[in-house]
Amino acid sequence: MKEVIDFLRRLHDNNDREWFDAHRAEWTRVKGLFGAFTERLIEGVSSFDPSVRGVRVQDCTYRIARDTRFSPDKSPYKTYIGAYIAPKGKKSGFAGYYFHIEPCADSLVWCNMLSAGLYCPEPTVLRSVREEILDNGAAIAAAIGRARGFRLCRANSLKRVPTGFPADSEWSDMLKLKDFYLEKPVTEEFLLADDLLERTLAEFRRTQPFVAILNRAVQYAYEEMGG
Repeated sequence: MKEVIDFLRRLHDNNDREWFDAHRAEWTRVKGLFGAFTERLIEGVSSFDPSVRGVRVQDCTYRIARDTRFSPDKSPYKTYIGAYIAPKGKKSGFAGYYFHIEPCADSLVWCNMLSAGLYCPEPTVLRSVREEILDNGAAIAAAIGRARGFRLCRANSLKRVPTGFPADSEWSDMLKLKDFYLEKPVTEEFLLADDLLERTLAEFRRTQPFVAILNRAVQYAYEEMGG
């Protein structure tokens, strides 16, 4: 991972096409290194979550080029790299496991992270997850508790319980959420450890019960839509 981190750090400082073109061969190597790690990560996750079996590296990873069409930031490249391992891949809409590397110059800000769950689910899925919370809030809370070291992200949350759900529910805080994922910051030392793969899999394994409950709700939503 040292080569990956070093490249991303220099890309952060030289985020323009001229620099990237001059270092394209290096990017190809870094992309290959990260792809090889992702392949092993998929294999490891599938040992405790069989729903991701058969997913390929290209189904889980992203382009380095940014889509700047609707962004005030016209920097052409992402300064991070990540892999989202989920049933049927990153575009499936299912909950999964996300490994993210993003070197930060500010030591007070953590950018490298592990996360697990759903980000920006579509409205039908969002409603299905909320219904799951209403029916099985205790089981979800227990699953969150088992994911030691992770926290439930509450950044994207409504001010009030959404229409159609009881405002006095014991699980009202979860019902307000628009994203449903657990997150855990990791240090650069974590990423550079010789046993990175094993440590990452051990962390993700603890989140599997949470992911499984979410994917039950996702599957139900897709069945309702006839998918």
